[in-house]
Amino acid sequence: MRRRTEPPEYKDVAAARPRRRFSLSGWLFGWFTWLAWRLFILCLLLVLAFALFNPPTTWTIIQNAREYPIAERHWAPIEEISPVMLRSVVAAEDANFCNHWGFDMVEIRRVVASGGSGGASTISQQVVKNVYLWQDRSWLRKALEAGMTPLVEAVWSKRRILEVYLNVAEFGPGIFGIDAAARHYFGTTPGQLNRVQAARLAAGGLCNVVDAVLTEKARNGFALIRPPGHHATPDRGMGFCLYNNVAVAARAAQTEHGVQRVMIVDFDVHHGNGTQDAFYDNGSVLFF
Repeated sequence: MRRRTEPPEYKDVAAARPRRRFSLSGWLFGWFTWLAWRLFILCLLLVLAFALFNPPTTWTIIQNAREYPIAERHWAPIEEISPVMLRSVVAAEDANFCNHWGFDMVEIRRVVASGGSGGASTISQQVVKNVYLWQDRSWLRKALEAGMTPLVEAVWSKRRILEVYLNVAEFGPGIFGIDAAARHYFGTTPGQLNRVQAARLAAGGLCNVVDAVLTEKARNGFALIRPPGHHATPDRGMGFCLYNNVAVAARAAQTEHGVQRVMIVDFDVHHGNGTQDAFYDNGSVLFF
């Protein structure tokens, strides 16, 4: 007698498995992670590219070309730039350039303690802003700058950062790069710049204001220089003031524009002893 067996029952495993609930926070986290990784890879590739190749232009140059003609530009390798120019721009723009990792924390703390909102930008940050980003003060630009600056510091050498900075920096309306600046202002090459010429270019922000006012292109002007350098004496720096931008601009007003008398008003908590020392025996400059 044959025994009849029933076929085995197969349970629907998929039906028995509980369905995962949709999590908006988890979906957003995954999406942002996906986006962040791709943004990081893109930034890394861009940083690697300009570590090897010279930036052909920048957004700043493109935007300024709409307002005035851009002087002819030629890339100047760092070996072909006068050493005094390299030292001058570091002293004038970023005294701790060789020691920090992209952000000058000492200067940032000083600005925060004084209640300021700017003025602590390093050469590395300016390179990132000039080469990869734009000039406005939006939070998006600042966030991208903060993220890309450590990448540039990690991949590029300090010499490369300084070379790129000097070749894309604006030295006047339509004057971008040290080669164009040297030829436009002094009729020479970057490698032939002397101490006085390097000083004029390094203190360019303040000297440009002096030029604009004294040639009646502007009624007044404001130059944001970090640091002002008013403690630097003619023969040595002092503290963060390695380069006396104020003294250079005052002397430029006399030598370039024939101003007979200059008055410097220093309203800092502690006066600029370097500026006072520079003109102590000079009756044509009054320091107050």
